Amino acid sequence: MATMIQSCFKRYEKKYLLNYNQYEAMLAGMKDHMEADRFSNYTICNIYYDTPDWQLIRTSLEKPVYKEKLRVRSYGTVTGADNVFVEIKKKYDGVVYKRRVTMRCLDAVRWLRGEPLSNPSQIHKEIDWFMQNYKPEPKVFIGYDREAYASTENSELRITFDTNLRWREEAADLRCGDYGTLLLPEEAILMEIKIPGTAPLWLARLLSENKIFSTSFSKYGTYYKDVVLGGQSGREYHKEVLQIA
Repeated sequence: MATMIQSCFKRYEKKYLLNYNQYEAMLAGMKDHMEADRFSNYTICNIYYDTPDWQLIRTSLEKPVYKEKLRVRSYGTVTGADNVFVEIKKKYDGVVYKRRVTMRCLDAVRWLRGEPLSNPSQIHKEIDWFMQNYKPEPKVFIGYDREAYASTENSELRITFDTNLRWREEAADLRCGDYGTLLLPEEAILMEIKIPGTAPLWLARLLSENKIFSTSFSKYGTYYKDVVLGGQSGREYHKEVLQIA
């Protein structure tokens, strides 16, 4: 987790589903270029907002040039007095843009229910517009355990490994803890590479040597397809990927 609170991001994010052998190979190949983040291991909790008819995620899965979503995020479990991030995440032509504000969890809940803020910032106003335009509601909790690394050569390059992806529909509130039902098989490891531009040569070589290829994967999208729609294709695909040596 970053040591300073950043409110705006612009970067590329690539995702990879790894088996354990590939995970170990990544750690070995990264050791001369990356170091554990200050808060190396932590839990991320999210509440995703959407319209009653799931408009935002349905649009996202159609892979448009532009898409956006709203979530409330915490690092670890929180009470109403603890800070959370309210985030709009946008993706345009492959580039991810994130705008977020930090506020007490209870204040965030009240604000997103419609209570106005006394002194809104520009990002607050953008989120207000989003809420007024889509009228979304809290739909699902998605949490996972993260292991994070930062480059010693380029501070904007980060690599994270997420495990124990879990969801719940009841109690879609960060104050209710981080429990949930597994979204992927227990052995699944989701790696994300976050970078402002081209990957360094050592990283490109490491991925190629271990047959690690990027995949189109969305935690919220996988929940929608596998749970809401009840499909099995996504889950079976992930099992096949994890069987690759």
